[in-house]
Amino acid sequence: MKKEAIMFPERLDSSIAYGIAKAMMDGFNRHYRLFRTESARAKHRFETSDWHGQQRAQRERIEFYDLRVRECVTRLEKEFKAGAQPMDIWQQVKLHYIGLLVNHHQPELAETFFNSVTCKILHRTHFQNDFIFVRPAVSTEYIENDEPAARPTYRAYYPTRETLHATLERIVNNYQLQCEFEDLGRDIGFVLDAMREPLAQTRLRANFQIQVLSGLFYRNKGAYIVGKIINGFSELPFALPIIHADGKLIIDTALFGEDDLLILFSFARAYFMVDMEVPSAYVQFLRSMMPRKPRAELYNALGLAKQGKTLFYRDYLYHLRHSSDKFRIAPGIKGMVMLVFDLPSFPYVFKLIKDFYPAPKDTTREQIKGKYLLVKQHDRAGRMADTLEYSEVAFPRDRFEDELIEEIRKFAPSQLEISDRDGDGNEEVVIKHLYIERRMIPLNIYLQEAFDAGPDDAGASRQIEHAVIEYGNAIKDLVSANIFPGDMLWKNFGVTRHGKVVFYDYDEIEYVTDCNFRRVPAARTEEEEMSGEIWYSVGPRDVFPETFAPFLLGNPMVREVFMKHHADLLDVEFWLSHKQRIQAGHVHDVFPYERSRRFKSRALSQPAPV
Repeated sequence: MKKEAIMFPERLDSSIAYGIAKAMMDGFNRHYRLFRTESARAKHRFETSDWHGQQRAQRERIEFYDLRVRECVTRLEKEFKAGAQPMDIWQQVKLHYIGLLVNHHQPELAETFFNSVTCKILHRTHFQNDFIFVRPAVSTEYIENDEPAARPTYRAYYPTRETLHATLERIVNNYQLQCEFEDLGRDIGFVLDAMREPLAQTRLRANFQIQVLSGLFYRNKGAYIVGKIINGFSELPFALPIIHADGKLIIDTALFGEDDLLILFSFARAYFMVDMEVPSAYVQFLRSMMPRKPRAELYNALGLAKQGKTLFYRDYLYHLRHSSDKFRIAPGIKGMVMLVFDLPSFPYVFKLIKDFYPAPKDTTREQIKGKYLLVKQHDRAGRMADTLEYSEVAFPRDRFEDELIEEIRKFAPSQLEISDRDGDGNEEVVIKHLYIERRMIPLNIYLQEAFDAGPDDAGASRQIEHAVIEYGNAIKDLVSANIFPGDMLWKNFGVTRHGKVVFYDYDEIEYVTDCNFRRVPAARTEEEEMSGEIWYSVGPRDVFPETFAPFLLGNPMVREVFMKHHADLLDVEFWLSHKQRIQAGHVHDVFPYERSRRFKSRALSQPAPV
């Protein structure tokens, strides 16, 4: 062997390169096998109403990727001393890996896994385009599971008006849920009733069909059938939520149209669990229903957050090449803990943790990162924005406003590096660690726009009412998910394009069950009653709901709407009752649609046929 190595060193190099590539592919295949197995088990947890198990699996599945990357790095260092291999070996590794991607069912995910492992092993100055997949090397178009007896990505059904009811029943039954429906025929009738408007006065064309993805989408306490109705040149997306009610299953409502699906797949909701052999085919199908939804966010919604990060970064680089505006300090009230900047033409904000925090903030960088991780792993209930976390992110220096650079130098100098790495005179800004979120309109700015219009403006009055009602609903949804926001000021909430209010300031969040909700003690003396200072003892997790009003309800219009709809948020009993329910094991229902749309809320009259 030694003689052959001396005579043919290129053979040995190729053998090492192939061994590294094969080990990386083995590591990815193990990761996706475990990921898919955990996703498939969601069906049994749903059937047995194991909601705590579902929550636990959701948290644990998020950690799978980093665990498998670390395992693979350890193996490569132990078996191949990968970090000490010369760069020409790593160029060969990538070529061998591309060969292993041929006929693979998850090539885009495997490329991202390769990048993750490579970037752990090689120094940042080395993992350039030659060594990682900056662009995909293998197309994901038309990948299908061609294994014997494998189910297709989606199924197509061809009903007539007369067989529509029976076809919908067959669609539901084909998922083979091992639970009895309360009255499936009745629920299908409700679905048909909801379909009357989109199909009214519509001639069914020769290609009339219903296509549904073959995997159910599990999240929280629901299972969702996701598909689309095709008729002529029109396509109507839909989703049917299935939930438990009194020990049996019901179809809770019918969601139709792109806007309903966008809310269902919102960045403010927990990831779905769905069993997919070919995830790119699922994303392609979903994109046909939601063309405005970035593919990155669809991968995130399916629990494939690392792929979402990869695609987001590619979209970001593409946008950077085709824009010329500059990064700036984000508009709005500056935070004490996070420094926020944005690129006006790009619908995201970039957040980095400051190096120091003024009183009364008492926290650390690691504690703040822990809060963001908590949000990533928790049920966001449609009320907390998902974040993408990056390290060592490079930006062109000439795209940064000088004011922003000075802001970072002042408040987060440890996170900033400016260098001319390539020696070509083009400096780059490297941010050591940051979070990226969807940009929203800060709620305080949204309200101020209405205040500026004046009380006689009917549209402004409706805007205030909507914002305040949504704000209270957001807090109540968070409480039901066992989250106390901590800092409940308007500036820490944002308004999405669908008018939903979402929380995005996480440095003070706590579990509701960890908080001590108290009434303000009665004053013992006249001096205490008249004092402008707090005269009673306050523990680190003590919360006094009565004291929220002075900070939130200074505006009379806001106060009127708030007291009409959400006065209970100022009552300690509201908080204590929710805390007790959660401690007793209750898991709250989270509906990604208005409760008024639930079939259960309608009169149980037989709907007219479509």
